[in-house]
Amino acid sequence: MSNEKHEKLINLIADMEEDEALALTQELIDEGAEPTAILEICRAAMDIVGQRFEDNEYFVPELILAGEVLDQMSAMVKPLIADTTDEDEKVDSGTVLIGTVHGDLHDIGKNIVTFMLDVNGYNVIDLGIDVSPQAFIDAIKEKSPEIVGLSGFLTLAFDSMKETVEAISEAGLREEVKIMIGGGQVDEQILNYTGADSFGLNAMSAVNQCKEWIGEAA
Repeated sequence: MSNEKHEKLINLIADMEEDEALALTQELIDEGAEPTAILEICRAAMDIVGQRFEDNEYFVPELILAGEVLDQMSAMVKPLIADTTDEDEKVDSGTVLIGTVHGDLHDIGKNIVTFMLDVNGYNVIDLGIDVSPQAFIDAIKEKSPEIVGLSGFLTLAFDSMKETVEAISEAGLREEVKIMIGGGQVDEQILNYTGADSFGLNAMSAVNQCKEWIGEAA
C-alpha cells in the first residue's frame, strides 16, 4: 500500500468524507493491500477524530459518523482476514473478557481487537459499551477468563479503567486475571495510573500480549 494513499485514507476518515473513504478502501483491497494495514488506518484515523473531540472541534454526531464509517470499513476487510486463517489452526487459545468501560460509548477499537482475537482462536466474551465495574466482576466470576480487556476511547475512560481495576482487586479477583487496557491515547503513564498489567497500541499488539500471557500460564 502506498504511503500516500495510506495518509489520504486516514485524512478522508478524519474529515468525515464517508463516500470517498469507502471508495479508497475498496481500491486498496482490490490492489491487494494487507487487511491488517487497513485496520491500522482505522485506528490512526480514530485517534485523530478523538483528539478533535477532546479539542472541541468535533462533537458526538461526528464521533457517531466516524464510528459508522469505520464499521463499514471493518466489514469490508474482515472477510479477507478470516480467509487467511486456517480453521484447523483455530485451537482454543484461552478466554478473553472485553468491554468498553463505564462512561464511554465507543466500540470500533474494541470490535477490531475482538475480531483479531477471535480469528486467532480465542474465546472472546464481549460485554459491549459503557460497562460498569460490577458487570466486569460478575462476568469474571461467571466466565473465568484468563485475560480482561478494558477499552476506552476518550480520556475520561482512564478514570473508569482505574476504578474497574480497583473494583476487581477489591472483589478478590485481581490475581486470577491479567488486565490489558487499550484505545485512544493509552501509554505507559496511563497504564501505571490505572494499575493494569499491559496496554495494547493496536489490535495485533493486543493479540501478541494475549499469546504471551496464555503461553506463560500453560
